[in-house]
Amino acid sequence: MSTMSAEQVDANPRKRLDRLGKLVLDGGRISREDALWLFDLTAGPDILHLISWANRVRDQFRGNAIHLCSIVNVKSGGCPENCSFCAQSAAYETGAARYGFIESEPVLKAAGEAQDNRVNALGIVAAWKGLNEGPVLDEVCQRIRELASDGKTRPDASLGIIKSQAVANRLREAGLECYNHNLETSRRFFPAICGTHTYEDRMDTLRYLRNAGIKLCCGGILGMGETNEDRCEFALALREIDPAHVPLNFLNPIPGTPLEKRPLLPPMEIFKLIACFRLLLPHQEIMVAGGRVANLRDTQALMFFAGASGLMAGNYLTTTNQPVEKDLQMIKDLGFDIRREERFEPKQACPA
Repeated sequence: MSTMSAEQVDANPRKRLDRLGKLVLDGGRISREDALWLFDLTAGPDILHLISWANRVRDQFRGNAIHLCSIVNVKSGGCPENCSFCAQSAAYETGAARYGFIESEPVLKAAGEAQDNRVNALGIVAAWKGLNEGPVLDEVCQRIRELASDGKTRPDASLGIIKSQAVANRLREAGLECYNHNLETSRRFFPAICGTHTYEDRMDTLRYLRNAGIKLCCGGILGMGETNEDRCEFALALREIDPAHVPLNFLNPIPGTPLEKRPLLPPMEIFKLIACFRLLLPHQEIMVAGGRVANLRDTQALMFFAGASGLMAGNYLTTTNQPVEKDLQMIKDLGFDIRREERFEPKQACPA
């Protein structure tokens, strides 16, 4: 019996997908060449075959449980950054709410609601340049300590650029376990969406956080005008960073921002992208976050079969999500469980 050569296998998209899927299930890593090919796949039966493999990879490495997280906006609007997708940038007129750093009560209330909805983690989020030593950091650490002491959810945060190792260490000492700081896109495309800080500023932040012993949540936004090669390079960069959680956001164009006229991504393109990220990042908690309602509409349930293993429940920063009850029912209807994580207990301060 004759066997097909490697070249013959790769000339057949279905056979090539089989080769890559088996490679990942066996613990291998997809090459950059194969990753670029995956991101270049077009709609049709090949996408469904890719999704089938992504579902098997998700099941093997992440199991049958879905991770849920929520956020609470502790400071809104007036951000000096000019990220072209963001409603909270002071550079654009979007009508987004503006308010200063909030007190404890709304944060603890959000934690209680998260617990009631079986959400594992609550992230406090603020729109500003980032964190330096000083009174603002003191307030941030106080909110983290209150969340940790309250014990209803794991205290997470997304507070912009970290300016020094000392700041990251202070956050860890306060009880922070996980920090979200997204790369957003590829190194090449990043200057097209932000001119007030650099890609390397974001990489420095991730280094400070990792050195402090803080778990990394790092992903980005797709659908901002990037190429498939940008998407591939973005995924490969995340593979090197090796964060615990990878939130994938899909642009929901905000009126008043430079990206307001960008079209929504087709649902099947989104499922392909989730599947590509799953094959490149088999061990990560890949979470579908912002833009899922606007982009996926009635097809949202398929995101899990495309490889997603988590989602953001509850409203986003300036846009609404579908009701949490509907998310919970969707997860139940599909036969998935809610992931239960061990309660985080604050550890001692990390050395500077």
